[in-house]
Parts: sequence; structure tokens; C-alpha cells
Amino acid sequence: MRGRRSILGLIGALALMLAAVFAAGPAQASVASDDGAVGRVLTAPPAPQDAQSASTRSPAANSPSVSPSARSIHMAPGTTFNCPSGNLCTEVWDPTTGSWEIFFLYNCNRYYTSYWNGAGYYYDFQTGGVTSYFYGQSGNVLHSFRPDSALHSYTWTPVWSVRNC
Repeated sequence: MRGRRSILGLIGALALMLAAVFAAGPAQASVASDDGAVGRVLTAPPAPQDAQSASTRSPAANSPSVSPSARSIHMAPGTTFNCPSGNLCTEVWDPTTGSWEIFFLYNCNRYYTSYWNGAGYYYDFQTGGVTSYFYGQSGNVLHSFRPDSALHSYTWTPVWSVRNC
């Protein structure tokens, strides 16, 4: 009798754990979706003047990134992309691909930048009247701004982090 109760208890516990796993779904950060999202269509600018050609790119070059991670895409100069509503879209030149890497900063966070160098752009299509900040190495505010539906050029080299809210 005691063994039968243990087996029934074990089966019940497994059933509860399976139900919890399937009800919770995968653990993922929320990501802005392009599906049906209202956005602004932007055109990636020409390559920066100091960008090297694909045949002379340095093998030591690094791709730009942010931490925590955010959705990003690569776009060739002159191509169009959508900046969905609720996003701070940043354009950073990626010397490893010879294209612009577009970061979609959607979740309210402080994003630490790596290998953001030279000229770039940002478009603030966030909602709710937020103020965003670019910070330098010592945590000093380099630039603050609010959504204004304009594409802005910015030199990324001194930027060590971005807070989009």
C-alpha cells in the first residue's frame, strides 16, 4: 500500500510540473514585433566615409553589440527598414559586414554598448513621453532627448551606454 501511494504521489508531482512548464511557456524577454506594428520606414544612410571596403576589412574588427541583448538586423547602405512604434532605433556601422547594424531598443533598460564607433544615427519612436540618455565612460550624461520623429546623426565613439527610458 505504501509503495502504491508513493507511485501515485510521484505521478501527481510530475503531472503538476509538466502543467507548470507548459503553462509558463519558454522564458524569453519580450521582443517588439514587426507584425502589424505601426512604424516608420527609414533608409539606411551611405557607408561612413572612413569605412573600409570589404576587400580591406581588418580581421581584428568586431561587430557592435549591446548588453543586455536587443533585437538587431543588418542593412546595406541605401536599403529601407521599419522602426516599429515603441522603439529607440540606433544605426551603428558594423565593419565586419560592411553594413549598418540596426538595434531596436524596446524594453526599458540601460544598454551597455560594445564596439560602437564612429558616425551613426538614431530615431526615437518611443511612446509615453520618455526621456532617453547616452552615457560616457564615467557614467556622465552625454546627451538626453525625447521622441521627436526625426532622424538624428550622432558620433557613437564616446557612448558607453544607452538608457531608452
